[in-house]
Amino acid sequence: MAQDEKEIATREKKLKEIIKLGVNPYPSKIERKTSVFEARKLKPKDTALVGKIVSIRSHGKSTFMDIEDESGMIQIYLKFDNLGEQKYNFLKLLDVGDYLQVKGLIFKTKSGEITLEVKSYELACKTLLPVPDKWFGLKDVELRYRKRFLDLIINDEVKQNLELRSKIIAELRAFMNKEGFIEIETPILQPIPGGAAAKPFITHYNILKQDMYLRIAPELYLKRLIVGGFEKVYEIGRNFRNEGLSHMHNPEFTMMEFYWAYKNYLDLMKFTEVLIETTVMQVKKTLKIRYQGNEINLAPPYPRITFDALIEKDCGINIYQYPNFKDLREQVLKKKIDLNFKEIKVWAKLVDELYKKVSRPKIIQPIFIVDHPLALIPLAKAKEDEPQKVQSFQLVLAGGIELVKAYTELNDPLEQERRLREQAKMRKAGYDESEMMDENFIESLKYGLPPTAGWGLGIERLVMLLTDQYSIKEVIPFPTLKNK
Repeated sequence: MAQDEKEIATREKKLKEIIKLGVNPYPSKIERKTSVFEARKLKPKDTALVGKIVSIRSHGKSTFMDIEDESGMIQIYLKFDNLGEQKYNFLKLLDVGDYLQVKGLIFKTKSGEITLEVKSYELACKTLLPVPDKWFGLKDVELRYRKRFLDLIINDEVKQNLELRSKIIAELRAFMNKEGFIEIETPILQPIPGGAAAKPFITHYNILKQDMYLRIAPELYLKRLIVGGFEKVYEIGRNFRNEGLSHMHNPEFTMMEFYWAYKNYLDLMKFTEVLIETTVMQVKKTLKIRYQGNEINLAPPYPRITFDALIEKDCGINIYQYPNFKDLREQVLKKKIDLNFKEIKVWAKLVDELYKKVSRPKIIQPIFIVDHPLALIPLAKAKEDEPQKVQSFQLVLAGGIELVKAYTELNDPLEQERRLREQAKMRKAGYDESEMMDENFIESLKYGLPPTAGWGLGIERLVMLLTDQYSIKEVIPFPTLKNK
């Protein structure tokens, strides 16, 4: 029998003995007066702790254990004279990993170690599986993600990353609330998905006998709220996009989006600088961070470059000189830029791939990329002096992390309807990430969307940046994996 199997069999045998003794191995109520962290600060005092057994060291009629909770670890001292024969012998039925409630006196040993001398104890939870020896130092990252509960037990860094994620979200929410925004939740299950260039997940609602979609963005519903009279709204929530897995992409992810009446994209660039500076200082206490070997300075202001100027700088192509797909494709081939033309059928997709494959990876320090081609963002308002461009920006940094995307919202219902019909043509031509027609949204615009700017931030990407993680899976508690 393998070592792990012997250990499991031994634990199961101990469980049966515990039950036979009339002890409930899984009590529903347990007393806990303080955390381990708080207990370590106490002067000699009686208290009650609950924690997981990390180690056991028996010496005849005295036993030392280390127990830990979320706040830290402490040594406990159990001796025969305090517990009596029955309770002391019961210790033989305990294993590393079991949860124990202990009551006793906090004191310092002669060596200066803070210890709890146990006067009484109760079993809080009996564990049946030991942490496998092979798990320590495990390099199989997929197995770590698949068994995240073990990963959290062993790897403190994973737990710290998730704690920082929670703190970042809390700071963002506090900032938005302080700025007078109202948080409102919008539907995740939608009849028509919209608000981003992405493939949706499709499901079926049996009662209505119709297909539904998991949202790709909350944008169109948040803008409906502005139509309804709200002026500053935001949402932090999950989005779902049926796209490939990569170190930057998980099909289920968290976004923060807000919409602000009577503002434009230039206003939001200034707002973004303040938001990023404030949030990062709150959680990191510095604006200079390390990410994948690069020092990145998040102190504003951030420089700006137009989308077409960036492409021309990196590719040597002025995209607006070649306004149709065939001519631009010829220029790309002349420049010997390696793109997968099996998946590129329209001009908008081609310029987007030029940016993603050539320009984006070169960006290290934060920069605003502004004024995207109209065909890339059909929900944004065109520039009045350059109608082939829209009033938009992306905040990009750290080797191509697209952290923020924002634009002045298109509020002309007839122009919006025309653009969505153009998007439908692009979908037929093979660009399946194009927007779908949403008649209800168009109707809402006809009731009047005041001048408005909208903004979105990828929560996971901000967490990746501030925890120096290359893979998005490291900052998602339970990332999406293929079934085995």
